[in-house]
Amino acid sequence: MAVQDVHLDALDGRILALLDDEPRVGVLEMSRRLAVARGTVQSRLDKLLARGAIRNPQIAPAAIGFEVMSFVTLEISQRYGHGAVTAHLADIPEVLEAHTITGSGDLMCRIVARNNADLQRVIDQIVGYEGIVRASTIIALAEQIAYRTMPLVRAASGT
Repeated sequence: MAVQDVHLDALDGRILALLDDEPRVGVLEMSRRLAVARGTVQSRLDKLLARGAIRNPQIAPAAIGFEVMSFVTLEISQRYGHGAVTAHLADIPEVLEAHTITGSGDLMCRIVARNNADLQRVIDQIVGYEGIVRASTIIALAEQIAYRTMPLVRAASGT
């Protein structure tokens, strides 16, 4: 998705904050709580969705049995390129995300597993692809700050 030059205003910030607090709130209830017309809320929501500002609900992997999280830096064979390696990674359900990076590696992945033995299985599956030259894994011990966006929304919208 292409990054757009967009700014959030205070109403967008309030809508996103309400959705963050209560993801199942309806448009009519949002308009009542925000003291804004239903059509205005719906229009803003449509625009936020179209821009990709609102994504699917967050699912906690640990809550569904994937209690080990790790970050893996991959060095890839330039002969295969990012596209082929990314396609391989996309086929592995435990790969939650992958990003092209700068530095000593080429890709950074966040992966999950049920336990340490399962983590070994996932890593073996990742590095089993010949387009991956080397992997370096770091196991996350405890989450100190959960993935969050509301401080950013507040700063961007001035709310």
